[in-house]
Amino acid sequence: MRPDLFEAPDYYNLDELLSEEHKLVRDAARQWVKRDITPIIEEFAQKAEFPKQIIGGLAEIGAFGPYIPVEYGGAGLDQISYGLIMQEIERGDSGVRSTASVQSSLVMYPIFAYGTEEQRKKYLPKLATGEYMGCFGLTEPDHGSNPSGMVTNFKDKGDHFLLNGAKLWISNSPFADIAVVWAKNEEGRIHGLIVERGMEGFSTPETHNKWSLRASATGELIFDNVRVPKENLLPGKNGLGAPLGCLDSARYGIA
Repeated sequence: MRPDLFEAPDYYNLDELLSEEHKLVRDAARQWVKRDITPIIEEFAQKAEFPKQIIGGLAEIGAFGPYIPVEYGGAGLDQISYGLIMQEIERGDSGVRSTASVQSSLVMYPIFAYGTEEQRKKYLPKLATGEYMGCFGLTEPDHGSNPSGMVTNFKDKGDHFLLNGAKLWISNSPFADIAVVWAKNEEGRIHGLIVERGMEGFSTPETHNKWSLRASATGELIFDNVRVPKENLLPGKNGLGAPLGCLDSARYGIA
């Protein structure tokens, strides 16, 4: 197998704008991609399979929530470092980058920004190490680019919420341990809920025959009378601005 001999020419002297820490973060990610992604990615893209063996490596280079504070398991880095890590992973494979940016911006970010202290301590350290993998449930089968039209909903049943609906084109869903799901309450207000794999009525069918992002696992989220504990509601922000704030964070990592 051919070695990855990529060298990044700095045509615009951008390195002059980076700190030494930024360069160390970028170079660590670059070497990891050369060693662990390039040699295997064509095989996994052909098989349309996510290489789960790289999850530990992604965690080691800080790809999961690098800007999350150290007290919650993150690396405590800045947004430039996050962008540099994602840039290097993207060169290796866009699907792998998608896995990492979903974990960071769409799962860890809302728990950090909108969650309770108990939720942060319960989920963020395990997401940072890759022990937990997460996904983000916003897009629906009939309302792909119109999230305000969502029909996924939850009802207050006293000691729990009852969640029903479906989400589609969800990165990481086939193997995710938790899902940050956006749904409307009985007043039609959008809230975020943390749904855990194993909750009765929650399933994640995989989407097959994709033509792109083939090494990224994509699927659905199905909620059939799922009982969600009330402590799994994200209380810090609601309304459509809550999930859109996550997408603002995600767009930077993708760009």
